[in-house]
Amino acid sequence: MKSTLRTRGLAAALLAGTTLLATTALAQEVNFWYHFDNADNPMSELVAKFEAENPGITINAENVPWNSYYDQLYTSIVADNGPDVAMVKMTAQPRLIEMGAIVPIDDRLANWAGKSDVQEDLFNLTAAADGSHYYLPVQYVVLYLYYRSDLFAEAGLTPPTTCDELRSSAIALTKDTNGDGQIDQYGFGFRGGKGGHDHWASLTLSRDGVGFGPGELTSAAGVAGTQFVLDLFQKDKVFPPSAPNDGFKEVIGAFQGGTTAMTIHHIGSSGGMVEALGDKVSVVPVPECGGGRWTAFGDESTAVFAAAEDQDAAWKWAAFLSSAGNNAEFNKATGQLPVTKSDTANWSLHEKRFVEATTASLPFAHLYPNVSQTADFTNTVWPIAMQRALIGELTAEQMNVEIDALFNK
Repeated sequence: MKSTLRTRGLAAALLAGTTLLATTALAQEVNFWYHFDNADNPMSELVAKFEAENPGITINAENVPWNSYYDQLYTSIVADNGPDVAMVKMTAQPRLIEMGAIVPIDDRLANWAGKSDVQEDLFNLTAAADGSHYYLPVQYVVLYLYYRSDLFAEAGLTPPTTCDELRSSAIALTKDTNGDGQIDQYGFGFRGGKGGHDHWASLTLSRDGVGFGPGELTSAAGVAGTQFVLDLFQKDKVFPPSAPNDGFKEVIGAFQGGTTAMTIHHIGSSGGMVEALGDKVSVVPVPECGGGRWTAFGDESTAVFAAAEDQDAAWKWAAFLSSAGNNAEFNKATGQLPVTKSDTANWSLHEKRFVEATTASLPFAHLYPNVSQTADFTNTVWPIAMQRALIGELTAEQMNVEIDALFNK
């Protein structure tokens, strides 16, 4: 009898040991790279929640500094010690696909219950050139038109819905407010320095057939778009004289200080706007110009990497971050908007008017060409050409020819 008991005990111990080994073998670690500047980082709470809901999966979340994020990412891929999941922008997608670094997620998306809760336009905007999906949206912004509702009310104006209305409103709001003979209020705060390509794009690329393809910017419609911008400054004089050199701080400061009545930016500025102006600031989508609308889309997604030991576990984590509730917590730290419809409906980090203008702008939001030339366009070619055009050294056609040559050599 004792021998039998010992045999049974040994078998039980062996079974327990086998079960432990099997559990250990099934346990997976997912290495996640992200970048948060906000000191109020909710990642540890999100990781704890995910691990409680998914026993056997451990998330190693690493907050990588933004200024070296992509250098480290590409280096780690080549060295075969990169992340299993990472935050990524659309500008990186062609290179990551070419490197074979990320995997398509179309099949997983088709079977994911959370897909229907994500804003549909985001999947269109983040699709690869061949229509496949490698990215799962996790946060975004869209540019829209800020306007001083108090100044518009005083002038008896309504916010513009077309470029013609924007021009007439800007002219009406450009004035000498204190009677000293000097203009001290301007209709529009235009960002002529680096980063201002989004202003120009909203007033130019909306026109039928205008884009970055061969001959599109040099077409009559393309030249007319840039000429419209130049006329606002040179003929109508509705931009401050400093516009050719104005950057983000100057444009936002002038708007908050009442020097300008309109400008273009995204929801990331709304907190500061409300703090400075309260209900004297409001927003609408960018105006229709020449038959259409065009506004810039700011993206951030997650991607599953081909080198991940367990791509299913990596996908579960990515899907978790883009699911209702979790996505809201994630974006409270980033200051951008959640990608889910349910979180958007209950969003309180930004006031409702800014959220509504953003979601209303999604159907005509666009990305710049996903090619290497875009970096030169934004950093050097556009700002130099725009500044020269504003001060009369280039015509609208000459400016557009320079940009066309960059993209279509």
